[in-house]
Amino acid sequence: MPHGSLVVITGLAAEARVAEGPGICAIATGADPLRLERELERALRDGARAVLSFGIAAGLEGGHETGTIVIPDEVIAGSDRYATDPHWSERMRVALTVADARPLAGVDAPLLHPADKVRLHESTGAVAADMESHHAARITLRTGRPFAALRVIADPAQRTIPTAAAVGMRPDGGVNLIAVLSSLLRDPSQLPALARVAFDARVAIQTLARCRRELGTAFEGH
Repeated sequence: MPHGSLVVITGLAAEARVAEGPGICAIATGADPLRLERELERALRDGARAVLSFGIAAGLEGGHETGTIVIPDEVIAGSDRYATDPHWSERMRVALTVADARPLAGVDAPLLHPADKVRLHESTGAVAADMESHHAARITLRTGRPFAALRVIADPAQRTIPTAAAVGMRPDGGVNLIAVLSSLLRDPSQLPALARVAFDARVAIQTLARCRRELGTAFEGH
């Protein structure tokens, strides 16, 4: 990795492909915190200048539909709170004109049920949640590098996520089709909900791509 690169942490390989570009090291972690820690620490040792958590997220508050952009002031995980870089975050918000600045929650397992999302919103005030931002923030901020997050809501707070979707990620961030099909064979009634999740994810990824284009140099923090 070139010294001084921006590191972009994602869960999905599709998110990493959206983020890629000159001077950017995009790492798809497959929602594996150990892989994330290992790869990010290596990048920081190699001279990464800043870290961005980038990708889709679960909505936690009613009224935020698929495609809602969140550029939070802080990331919350349990009793831990991690402030994002205020200048970088504000530059991105100004460039996009529409982004929620309220907190992002970090979780270590997918939120499958609306009740779980509502409880997390009520306990944290967060409007969205993902499985990478809190780990990336913790590791980055202890080195003194700038950290920010840009997430787009895929599944709104009222959406139930089927088991087939939750088991569908490979360690490299790709889609584990065998696991998805196996889950569907055990319970074919998941198919309509899975199709809806896939549609929401496509919309959110398209929004991510638009953000990437519109942000210009603000995406990179300078």
